[in-house]
Amino acid sequence: MKKALMLTLAGATGLASPAAAGGFYLQEQSVRGAGRAYTGEVADTGVSSLWWNPAAIARSPREVYVGAHAIFIDAEVENTGATITYPGGVTVPVGGEPRALNPIQDGLAPNFAIATPVGDRFALGFSVAAPYNFTTEYRDNAWARYDGLESGLTTADMQLTAAMRATDWLDLGAGVSAQYTEATLSTAYPNLAPGAPDGVSQLKGEGWDYGWTVGAQAHFDTLTFGASYRSAIEHDLEGDVRVLGLGGPLAPFNVDTEGSANFSTPWIATFGARWQATDRLGLNAQVNRIGWSEFDEISVASSAVNETLPQRYKDVTTGGVGMDYAVNPRLTLRAGVQYDPTPTPDDLRTARVPDGDRWLYGVGATADITETLKMDAALSYIAFDESEVNHDTTFYEGTPAATTSRLRGTVNGNAGIISLGLRKTF
Repeated sequence: MKKALMLTLAGATGLASPAAAGGFYLQEQSVRGAGRAYTGEVADTGVSSLWWNPAAIARSPREVYVGAHAIFIDAEVENTGATITYPGGVTVPVGGEPRALNPIQDGLAPNFAIATPVGDRFALGFSVAAPYNFTTEYRDNAWARYDGLESGLTTADMQLTAAMRATDWLDLGAGVSAQYTEATLSTAYPNLAPGAPDGVSQLKGEGWDYGWTVGAQAHFDTLTFGASYRSAIEHDLEGDVRVLGLGGPLAPFNVDTEGSANFSTPWIATFGARWQATDRLGLNAQVNRIGWSEFDEISVASSAVNETLPQRYKDVTTGGVGMDYAVNPRLTLRAGVQYDPTPTPDDLRTARVPDGDRWLYGVGATADITETLKMDAALSYIAFDESEVNHDTTFYEGTPAATTSRLRGTVNGNAGIISLGLRKTF
């Protein structure tokens, strides 16, 4: 029972698609930013840059922004030699469908932000983001079922922000975030006879956790520099755990109880600049250092087990360049490219987060509908490098029924994103 609970809870943290950024982070927090591949946000002004820099609203007018990103993923996860070893040392190939087509589900990432000046030097803002929000599904007979069947994660990050114009050229900002997380998870569990129907584990959990962010912008004649830091958030997921369908000597592993998992999402340090090269052309560059090493382990606790599971994600540096070009006073075009390496370790990559290095290409535009209303639109394409699934799991460890699956596979894919948003000053 202890190992059953541990495995079920441990899977709760690797629940997102790798569609938009490394690991299980989604960077689709601005439609305007999508058009230039998120390469100028830390140094730009206005509410649609709040996720990257709380100082972004220090000198902007009263403004509201709403946006949405429809993400379409084409991926294939293929078996290249997965095996399962039963008690007594009998090793056989993992049966079932050898190729999973599009297990990473399409999804929608919404954004909202509003800000208002307070006097001549101060501003207040509120924003809602969905930084981790996707579903991965494998069929009941997929070769990856002993790693995961369904992985669903929904998050809502609500941030209160205060900013000020410290000098004529320097803006400062700070924010606090309350982040709600809801997760569902299921995994196939092998019975002892090869070819016998699998059991299944299920988890549903939720929780509120908190973080903070600080930032600054330096404005000069044609050049703006920006820097920000977003804290890691320690998550405590409380939920219900069920293991069903195990028969014979495995029947005692069937369980229905409460449990929890503790893990941390990464800190993010961002640096960037915007240069107004001409009256029409603006150039952007941005670098992000993402502290994925915070996701080093998962601590699991319940009435039956207290255990720590290694994850060993690594810190990564992402970066890109982009441009804005004002065709006329009412229309601005954008383009950008970003490189984003995966933080997942090669020797522990799972089918739940079959992540790989990727290139993001974006194009977009802003049209002035009226003097106070702007429409943003963007198209993005993400090309994933081929990566390998390499994950071993021992079920019923420490008992005579110990059974080990060794999943080996390859992942190929790409994604397309359609983004639309509105910004209104009032």
